[in-house]
Amino acid sequence: MSEEKLHIAHINATTIPDAWFQCVWEMLDHGFTYEIQHGSYVGDMRLEMDFITVYIAHPQTRPLEPDIPPHYGIPNPVEPGYIEQYLPYLMTGAKQPGEDYTYGQRIVAGTVVLDDDRSDGDSDLRRIGIINQVEHFIKVLKETPNTNQAILQVGQPSDCLLADPPCLRHIDMRIRDGKLIFYPYFRSWDLWGGFPANLGGMVYLQEYMSAEIGVEPGPFICSSKGLHIYSYVWELARMRTGKSADK
Repeated sequence: MSEEKLHIAHINATTIPDAWFQCVWEMLDHGFTYEIQHGSYVGDMRLEMDFITVYIAHPQTRPLEPDIPPHYGIPNPVEPGYIEQYLPYLMTGAKQPGEDYTYGQRIVAGTVVLDDDRSDGDSDLRRIGIINQVEHFIKVLKETPNTNQAILQVGQPSDCLLADPPCLRHIDMRIRDGKLIFYPYFRSWDLWGGFPANLGGMVYLQEYMSAEIGVEPGPFICSSKGLHIYSYVWELARMRTGKSADK
């Protein structure tokens, strides 16, 4: 590795569209370019951030889709109604033929529960079934709001065998000042279309959990070591930000 320092970016935003625009701007200024050798779009080029955190103060503010004024002549990365169609992939166990997983299948219908009661002297954790993490942590946070152990797990060790493992690894959570805060982490994150759709879906999940717990939905604090845009949208990103190709 060269002596050049990694660029650690931090975005302060008010809404999801604001966060998306600021991230596109930051990407064009500080992203590094490389050829994809493994995973999706092998052989293509990608512009990627070393690491980024994104604070969104009011992610629930509508609209959730990126702001693309008509005179730019650019298609919106998230079509109207797509986020609502995306919800089953985040909040239910629905999985289509040919899919290895969905985020929802992992979060609400695909988590193996291990019994840690070893009073019988058994040294091994015992497999006892499947748990809906959303409903489990609604109960936990309602009964014990001052905990830092609430985290919706998506990733699992066997993912290393998948050709395309989950980009979202977990959504950490906590309640602070009467608000439920989401802390999602993405190992890889498509900024152009995935970022706004993923976060838009999480807004609905957060609003549901907050209502069930009896608190308000709070900010998002997102992080990723793989926020990126593919080469086929580089020119669209420049058009939206007004940046030239030499920046």
